[in-house]
Amino acid sequence: MSQNLEELTHALLLAAKKAGADAADAMAVSGTSLSIDVRNGVLEQAERSEGIDLGLRVFSGKRQACVSSSDTSAQTIEAMCERAVAMAREAPEDPYAGLADDDMLSDARGAHGLELSDPSPEPDPTELQQDAMQAEAAALDHTGISQVQTASGGYSARSVHISATNGFSGGYKRTDRAISCVAIGGTGAEMERDYDGDSRIFQSDLRDAVDIGNSAASRALERMGATKPPTGSYPVLFDERVSSTLVSHLIAAVNGASIARGSSWLRDALGQQILPEHLSLIEDPHRARIPGSRLFDAEGLPTQRRAIIDNGVLTGWTLDLANARKLGMQSTGNAARGTSAPPSPSTWNLELTQGQQTRDDLVSDMGTGLLVTSMIGSTINATTGDYSRGAAGFWVENGKISHPVNECTLAGNLRDMLMRMTPANDARKHLSRVVPSLLVEGMTLAGN
Repeated sequence: MSQNLEELTHALLLAAKKAGADAADAMAVSGTSLSIDVRNGVLEQAERSEGIDLGLRVFSGKRQACVSSSDTSAQTIEAMCERAVAMAREAPEDPYAGLADDDMLSDARGAHGLELSDPSPEPDPTELQQDAMQAEAAALDHTGISQVQTASGGYSARSVHISATNGFSGGYKRTDRAISCVAIGGTGAEMERDYDGDSRIFQSDLRDAVDIGNSAASRALERMGATKPPTGSYPVLFDERVSSTLVSHLIAAVNGASIARGSSWLRDALGQQILPEHLSLIEDPHRARIPGSRLFDAEGLPTQRRAIIDNGVLTGWTLDLANARKLGMQSTGNAARGTSAPPSPSTWNLELTQGQQTRDDLVSDMGTGLLVTSMIGSTINATTGDYSRGAAGFWVENGKISHPVNECTLAGNLRDMLMRMTPANDARKHLSRVVPSLLVEGMTLAGN
């Protein structure tokens, strides 16, 4: 059988209908992944993988079932469709399950204009090894760096196609190119570790490997001699590297699946102010060369630019078809899925309003408090929004960075924290989540 993904999904649909399915959708994903790790100037590990995965969801009335396989033979496709239909007939009824009506489907069938795939050839493994070795050598060139835990170069290419019996059929290609480095300073109990890395769709946009190694080393050395900070209530500045975690907790709370279950700390907040008035959170799935861009979602619906939070006010939930039906709403075109499970709500590219001040300005204004550059573990109560996370970073005294700190815990309530946020202007525009450094007043800090 041909390995053309569109043909494979259509073969799945035909076999599903033949097996007795009332409706079905299918997904085919083919991919290549290459990863190179070096240590002490020599190759430590090289991995390459290639494969095709098939996913099928079938409906028998209001009952559904999902099956998946990595075997594309005609015999396997026939068998998996028969198994899926048999499973669906035994599944409990779900009144909200079903495909999109054909008048809801996106006109787009690809990723035209989004530049999600670099047309240049797959890099040779020696190129990836050279990137990793340059990053490692640059890090080791810094006095005080005792070792590089890992230096890596990676590449992946993926093609996706989705088809359904409602008439939708569309797909796209995606590439990724990455370099990363983790440096360790000091020895024994005095060791400190930090990292840097970059991942881009286009090789030409990737940061220089030497720059990444230098940055990882500098960050590790800056953390040398860390101590525990004092316990108390202080302002906390979340560095741009970790500030997107706050937005992640917010996005999880407005996910339609959580709202439908009644398990979100924002379940009653629709139409209410949850951020300062001057802040908005915009989802834009149509940005070129950005990983989270899509013209259609996993159910074939068109994606759209929307303000999840508009001038501080929560405007809506993130919805796929099933959860929209549960809530008596319309899908926002945010369905995502893999080959082995039905769609669920997910967000695409996000951008939080940036401020006018630099991160250094916020450090100067915060007086005494904590600048967080890394976080460890997570205890978030999804129902109440109570927040507790381990953190490390730098102590700020009288508006100036004083010394590194570690082994501390931050605590608060996300609803209160979000209303006390002040953004800097340092967000990196090429990321899927464009979130600047965020200053949060009055958090509880547990240290010494």
